[in-house]
Amino acid sequence: MTEPSQPGTGTGTDEATRPQDARELGRTTRAKLVEAATRAFAEHGAANASLLDITRQAGQRNRGAVHYHFGSREKLLAAVLDQHAEFLAERELRLLQVARSRPDDDLASALEPSIRPMVELAGTGWRGRCYPVILAELVADEVVDDDPDVRAALERTGGYQVFELIASRMPAMPEALLRERLNVYSGFALRAVSDRARALERAERGVAGPHHRQQLDEDDFVANLVAMSVAMLTAPVPAALSRQP
Repeated sequence: MTEPSQPGTGTGTDEATRPQDARELGRTTRAKLVEAATRAFAEHGAANASLLDITRQAGQRNRGAVHYHFGSREKLLAAVLDQHAEFLAERELRLLQVARSRPDDDLASALEPSIRPMVELAGTGWRGRCYPVILAELVADEVVDDDPDVRAALERTGGYQVFELIASRMPAMPEALLRERLNVYSGFALRAVSDRARALERAERGVAGPHHRQQLDEDDFVANLVAMSVAMLTAPVPAALSRQP
């Protein structure tokens, strides 16, 4: 009969390594779930994507893997968003600092931190392209503030500070109209960025249709989207709304 091996003898399984191995396995599983969720949330929506399908796409047999590793759909969504927080924060906060040095009526400089970093992110690969699609849906459904973990993931990008500056540089108008315009702007800009990314991807893969239009380069696209957004946010207030508080 073989004598059981002792820790550190070099034979059998070293018990001291087991917790470390388990932690590494857990990190790997979480990463696979986040990757599968990124695709699923972009394709089917954060609220409608099947957690079971995400689990299967991640190669997990445990049907409860999402809840085991994240606790809830919302915390998984927060993890999906958080994977790009550092990338966006570095760029948004740098551009925000520039914008704050500009005159108080320079709306264009305040808009650039909410547009250029997202365009750059969408150009990094499929994960980056999924981000504006997912965020556009959350903005359209007005659920970005419903869960504290989701809100915290977005706060880490610096986006809330950017939108505070944008709001402060918009023309005087009723509060309800200002919030409406900011919401419409968010969805419009995010959709424009994600549509451009998908079009570039199709062109790179050689599957663009015969009437595929050539995309603007990154700087021209950003400049045009900023200009269009300024026009949207500063459009004259309709007479019927100008009398509202």
